[in-house]
Amino acid sequence: MTTASGSNTLTRSENIPLGIGLMVLGMFLFSVNDVIGKWLAATYTVGQILLFRSLAASVVLVPVVRRKGVAELTRLPRPLLQALRVFFAVAETACFYAAVAMLPLADAITYYLAGPIYVTVLAAFLLGEHVGWRRWAAVLIGFVGVVLALQPSASVFGWHAIIALVGSFLYALLMITTRVLRGTPDLNLTAWQIFGGLLFGVLAAPIGWVPFVRVTDVLLLGFLGVVALIAIYCVNRSLILAPASAVVPYQYTLIVWGVLFGYLAFGDVPDPLTVVGGIIIVGAGLFIFFREQRVGRVHKEDVVTGP
Repeated sequence: MTTASGSNTLTRSENIPLGIGLMVLGMFLFSVNDVIGKWLAATYTVGQILLFRSLAASVVLVPVVRRKGVAELTRLPRPLLQALRVFFAVAETACFYAAVAMLPLADAITYYLAGPIYVTVLAAFLLGEHVGWRRWAAVLIGFVGVVLALQPSASVFGWHAIIALVGSFLYALLMITTRVLRGTPDLNLTAWQIFGGLLFGVLAAPIGWVPFVRVTDVLLLGFLGVVALIAIYCVNRSLILAPASAVVPYQYTLIVWGVLFGYLAFGDVPDPLTVVGGIIIVGAGLFIFFREQRVGRVHKEDVVTGP
């Protein structure tokens, strides 16, 4: 068993500010995917979306893999856990697109933003990461802000909402397994995540195939893949550079972009509760950031000057 203090000691390989920055960037890119994905999911199947999204990402990845050497991808520590991580990645993505095809985007995002709370609990009990009461409180307050800002509609709660909730838990498990496998090269984590989605797409796309209506739809599916590839890399790298309990709460920034893109793409104007919720979320995120900086400095001093 690893003690909390031992696992949370700051090492030279950790960079908490950069980890937080990458998580914020990853959430911005995922929010772009969410808007495009909802629009496409209204017409095409989940299998088609994952197939073309993964194909486009693979086109970008293949030259990098060839340069590094294909053999590099096979050098994976803890292969069974690696396979489980790929399963979590593909399953949570499929759940999101299946849910958002019927649910309002705001509702789907709300259910998914429960993921960071699951991660905080899992990180504390499974990874032995120390999470003080102040950060626990900030995470819970941030989730209250999410509910206020997005106001999920109880009238649409059904199978698609359950799928979204299952997806959010799978996403939390993805974050945890990524943290456990932090010694794995970034390219390996990202490549297998993309190839897993490609395999799922190849198997699932023929089921209920919908002919393409517009050429722009194919282009958007490709764009979805490239953006997703960059976003996945950002999140993976973030969890390698910093503890999950430090960076995962910044997934709440997804709501800020969601409100902005909802207005630009669909003309949705946020009401006062949305504004208040956004302020709470940003405030909670900033508190967690500055609190983590203070804790990080204390741990660094312990490592340098301690016995």
